[in-house]
Amino acid sequence: MRNIHHKKSTSEREQKDKVYRVAILNSHPIQYFAPLYSFLNKKNIEIVALYCSDYSMRGAVDPGFGREVKWDIDLLQGYTSVFLGAKARHRVPAGFFSLICPEVWREVAVGKFDAIILHGHQYAVNVVAFLAAKFYQVPVFVKTDTHLLLKKVGWRKWIRDRVLKYAYKLVDGFLAIGTENRRYYKHLGVPEERIFHVPFAVDNDRFKKQSQLSEEKKTDIREKYGVKKGRFVVLFASKLVPGKHPELVLQAIASLNAEGANCTALLLGSGQMERELRELAKTCGSDGVVFAGFVNQSDLPGVFSLADVFVLPTDNEAWGLVVNEAMCAGLPVIVSNLAGCVVDLVTEKNGIVITVDSAASLTSALRQLIRDDVKRREMGRHSLRIIDDWSYEQCYIGLEQALRRTNRETLLT
Repeated sequence: MRNIHHKKSTSEREQKDKVYRVAILNSHPIQYFAPLYSFLNKKNIEIVALYCSDYSMRGAVDPGFGREVKWDIDLLQGYTSVFLGAKARHRVPAGFFSLICPEVWREVAVGKFDAIILHGHQYAVNVVAFLAAKFYQVPVFVKTDTHLLLKKVGWRKWIRDRVLKYAYKLVDGFLAIGTENRRYYKHLGVPEERIFHVPFAVDNDRFKKQSQLSEEKKTDIREKYGVKKGRFVVLFASKLVPGKHPELVLQAIASLNAEGANCTALLLGSGQMERELRELAKTCGSDGVVFAGFVNQSDLPGVFSLADVFVLPTDNEAWGLVVNEAMCAGLPVIVSNLAGCVVDLVTEKNGIVITVDSAASLTSALRQLIRDDVKRREMGRHSLRIIDDWSYEQCYIGLEQALRRTNRETLLT
């Protein structure tokens, strides 16, 4: 076992300057997380990402999008990555036992980590890594996106909560992505001092920069996707699946255009509802709907720049990082009351919270913004101000606090 009792005391200065070596276990390279790892690696936190699969890089069918997805940004740049065994080239994340990855035990054993971060408990490999960390006395941090409003099967939730209440007593720190997530940890008995604010964030700088385009460039993008100039553009960017409720967007557009509005719903994404939505689009009038299809990461900011408002009428959203992206693009946001991000990111200054599964609520919210250009633009400016405080820098601050506390407790043992 690793000897972690080699010092008995340290100064606050030494703790602050210490370089921490942190393992983060992921099912596969994720487009939202990789830039964060690179950012942290430029600080005093050396990141080693342990990946069970490379399927997001080699290209594999995403069930939600209903098509092969291969991200077009570098998912390994700026930090150390380790793929767990030769099977990483073939594994595809699915059910609990799809990722067991016994290779993670050795990585924990030899990695000399100051902590390991586990993303939830969706896969068996998380249990293996947890046991390895406990055996080698490596502090464990848990980061999930769960909150109490998410739909869960009753008996499964009952069992899960009771198991987690016990298991969480053995966890050294919890990285809360937001207010609702923090409430979830406290609901399971986690004391406040073990919870650290590490917000769900996107690469704000990249998204802001790449969404601020000249009119000439916007015209090129508008022509590429067939968005007519002069239309009020309502952006929906997500998988076209029932839980996201893209049909509510089209129902609202149909109602507003029937009143004489000049709206276009710009749908980014693909999925099982596409055929149904194309039929519904016939009720929205000429140029009422544009199906942009799947849009990759490097093109997303530019497409967002065409919009006047962003909408996400979801009914079961753990967070909704696409809302972060929309705010980085300076858009007002209309989001359902069940999205995990609502309490932290959506206020009366930058958006409107709507009742879930209600076309009338969405229609009313859009009507307000269509009629008031000044209010809409001011809301967009507030989105930029709010998202400034929901960035990778706040992630770093929270994670370093967790590491310093755990390091101090270990050295005093």
